[in-house]
Amino acid sequence: MTTTRTPLALVILDGWGYREEREGNAIRLADTPFYDEVVEKYSQTLLDASGARVGLPRGVMGNSEVGHLNIGSGRVIRTDLGRIDYAIESGELFQNENLTNAMDTAKRNNRALHFIGLLSDGMVHSSQEHLYALLRMAKERGLHRVYIHCFTDGRDTPPMSAYGYMEALQVKCAEIACGRIASIVGRFYAMDRDHRWERTKLAYDAMVNAEGERAADPVEAIKHSYERSVTDEFIAPIVLLNETGEPVATIKESDVVINFNYRSDRARQITRALAIADFDGFPTPARPHVHYVCLTQYDKTFPLPIVFTPLQHHNILADVFARDGLNNFRLAETEKYAHVTYFFNGGAEKEFRCERRLLVPSQKVATYDLAPEMSAFQITDKFLRAMDEGETDVYIVNFANADMVGHSGNLAKTIEAVQFVDTCLGWILKRMKQARGTLLLTADHGNAEMMIDPQTGSPHTAHTTNLVPFHLINEGMRDISLREGGALEDIAPTILGLLGADKPEEMTGRDLREV
Repeated sequence: MTTTRTPLALVILDGWGYREEREGNAIRLADTPFYDEVVEKYSQTLLDASGARVGLPRGVMGNSEVGHLNIGSGRVIRTDLGRIDYAIESGELFQNENLTNAMDTAKRNNRALHFIGLLSDGMVHSSQEHLYALLRMAKERGLHRVYIHCFTDGRDTPPMSAYGYMEALQVKCAEIACGRIASIVGRFYAMDRDHRWERTKLAYDAMVNAEGERAADPVEAIKHSYERSVTDEFIAPIVLLNETGEPVATIKESDVVINFNYRSDRARQITRALAIADFDGFPTPARPHVHYVCLTQYDKTFPLPIVFTPLQHHNILADVFARDGLNNFRLAETEKYAHVTYFFNGGAEKEFRCERRLLVPSQKVATYDLAPEMSAFQITDKFLRAMDEGETDVYIVNFANADMVGHSGNLAKTIEAVQFVDTCLGWILKRMKQARGTLLLTADHGNAEMMIDPQTGSPHTAHTTNLVPFHLINEGMRDISLREGGALEDIAPTILGLLGADKPEEMTGRDLREV
């Protein structure tokens, strides 16, 4: 049914942060005539998208998961990172029933305990401090056969920093007198989320079948990768050897496995491969049956124990859209589809009433600097087609380019990525003006605005703590002032204000037009 309302579109430019300096700033260095028009002619402000303002520890960079949670809920969401940190500080973690049961099962049955996860202080998918706490817990519960299978980062951390995290882990293992590194593999393989099972298989085979490069010293093995120009994210599987030249440990029948990643999207595939009964991503002959524990809920269909169950968020934007009969269309490519659906909806898997979704497949390339256009043009085409249908009140669209290409550390290709998005913005701007609609442009966190590390001069591949832009584009609202000092939680109340919808009490954000 054709809607009688003028449309509103929220376009999230993933990884499009604000930074004055031009050096290493792919956004300022790019030729962006349409975005420049927005900056010149329409109302704008800057929003906080990191640290305490989005529910993260002070000074921690934002990320897509947290950003979309805050945007879609209209409040500061207490993140899994914050919950886990508090549980460690309070001692609650060490009494968690699923953890104590898992560790006691390993001890009672004389089986090994394996920790798997991202060894990083990037605090996007994991925190090394959580691993240290789990090692202390294993020691206190009397476990002796404790092994660590490390996924190296280089995406949310500098691209050649893994050896430092490995050295720190070795020091901690010695200090706690618990744990030994058994394998190493880059997150490119162990944390794929695009069903590229050939990548997941390499990580699986390293942990289960001891397949990979053999090495006696984890730090030296990583440095050897650097000598071959292979940085942290892409380190091929390394199997560590003990004093007799045998693999330190593999995951065997009846062992206990604890995944210490707290972000779900990149933990699902390796979890499926190791622990889900009907897994068919690749052949797993004689796969061991293990007691597998997830730090958070990776997938609601997984019949696995969870240490931190999801918090429930009520009266989010999706609830209001359903309540008021506002037809909304969620549109993104594979890399960010979960963000405009699951995370935007407060971590709810379900599709709400009045909600329609469309996933545009991401290109099958190793890294997105090989295809900086990604699927932006296809997304734009789907958006324009939906506009022509005239059945939607609110559009939620994500362009992944600035973030995903930004993670490559390739400045030239990230500039191209920004320019591709700008071309798409031109079409969207034109169509929204024709419809006399309202276009909101913003970002979930920064990335592409800082492609060179200011301290080292090397490529910067991680997110940033920079503010992000917020633009209100409506021909009848050019003179409206938007207040300063806002954060991502203020976007939902602004949307509701523009739609004339009542804001729920649970939303702590404020309409950005309230000066």
